[in-house]
Amino acid sequence: MHRRILVPGALGAASLMLAIPASAAARTPGAPGIGDPYYPAYGNGGYDVSHYDLRLKYQPATDRLEGTATILAKATQDLSRFDLDFLLDVAEVRVNGAKASFTTSGEHELVVTPKSPLAKGTPVTVVVRYSGVPSTKQAYGFSSWHRTPDGGVAANEPEAAWWWFPSNDHPLDKATYDVSVQVPDGTQAISNGTLQSSSSSLGWTRYNWRSDKPQATYLATLALGRFDVTTGTTDGGIPIVNAYSKDLGANDGAARASVERSGEVVDWLAGFFGPYPYSALGGYVPNTNTGYALETQTRPFYSPRQFANGSNVSVVVHELAHQWYGDLVSVRGWKDIWINEGFARYAQWLWSEHEGEGTAQELADYVYASHPADDPFWQVAPGDPGPENQFDIAVYDRGALALQALRNKIGDTAFFTLLKGWPKRYAYGNASVADFRRYAEEVSGKPLAAFFDTWLFDQAKPAVPAARTALSRPAQPKSWRKIAATNDVHEH
Repeated sequence: MHRRILVPGALGAASLMLAIPASAAARTPGAPGIGDPYYPAYGNGGYDVSHYDLRLKYQPATDRLEGTATILAKATQDLSRFDLDFLLDVAEVRVNGAKASFTTSGEHELVVTPKSPLAKGTPVTVVVRYSGVPSTKQAYGFSSWHRTPDGGVAANEPEAAWWWFPSNDHPLDKATYDVSVQVPDGTQAISNGTLQSSSSSLGWTRYNWRSDKPQATYLATLALGRFDVTTGTTDGGIPIVNAYSKDLGANDGAARASVERSGEVVDWLAGFFGPYPYSALGGYVPNTNTGYALETQTRPFYSPRQFANGSNVSVVVHELAHQWYGDLVSVRGWKDIWINEGFARYAQWLWSEHEGEGTAQELADYVYASHPADDPFWQVAPGDPGPENQFDIAVYDRGALALQALRNKIGDTAFFTLLKGWPKRYAYGNASVADFRRYAEEVSGKPLAAFFDTWLFDQAKPAVPAARTALSRPAQPKSWRKIAATNDVHEH
């Protein structure tokens, strides 16, 4: 605990400084959205979160979740009230120790009015006590909570937090996390980061997880159920925790044959993207009916359907590539989704080449030749696809095609310097497509505005393929079907 000590001569001046903005704060509510044009109501204005401490209790038989969220933040403006993104039922809110009034607004807004206005720069501690059945809650007609035969899972993009903790739900506001979950003995709680401890008492087991690096809210995950947990380390000593539902059935072997290679994949990806940026690694496969995978930080979520046709290391490559492109460097706005998906797809192409199943160039040739000029595929602009096309296949495949074209334009030396330098430049922060273009110009020494317009923004098939030598109709690379089936898209 830290206390700020003021010498007597400074006390009056300090009190006056706090009193003046508090008066202004009485008339300045925080915005109910962070300003993302794709999702105007997502995130909130007026404060910045540094840490979430979540203390939860879950009953798998009824899917009931009880929790106390302690949110550490700082007011970025004078605040008379502020919003949190949340869906469950709230019993009490306290701000800096005092009871606050609260109400709900819109589809997912918890509106909090502190007892006293908050001055800009003020440290803020918000405590929210809540409960509910996540599987019964919907917003905009969908749910991001997956009810499973033995529990539940929170994993979705671009939103998942609303179903299990109140938050400032946008990648612009990253924070660290402590997640402590109590479940009946025999049930496990899986989350991000490192398992700090677990203990049992009176028929309940408590799991304490910690994420010690900044993490976007949609990348926070919670899986509750009966899992077989495996552990290990990477060659570099990073601890690995993987978890598999005990009722995966026929998909169990293929899931393990894929996810258990996570350490190998991360060590390989580090050769392209730089050192792995976190102190924990793993993945989990719950028994859900959905079909996607998601790059939840340090511990990706994989649907069993990703392994329905056998092992699928390619999807593991995709989600682990996101640990650099998407997690370490997150989007500035959701229109910048190419920074996530184009690079994760291209990592799959590099893995295909590594495995001898088709080079990145062959895959680029195949994508280019597979879509005629009048194909709607070319109408989606990966650099700004619109919210309705944010997870369209073109963002993935045309996005990766643009990277192969960039590689050919600036050469391998500059291209791979770029791949490794970008995560370092914006580590633990946010960046945009425009930022990437400027960085690519800096690294390559070439003007690239027209190039990026052609490959990422024009709604037309580029006249020149990404290949150095065009092929009229290239053969389908061996890895294509596996790659094409791998999308970490959300399902609303």
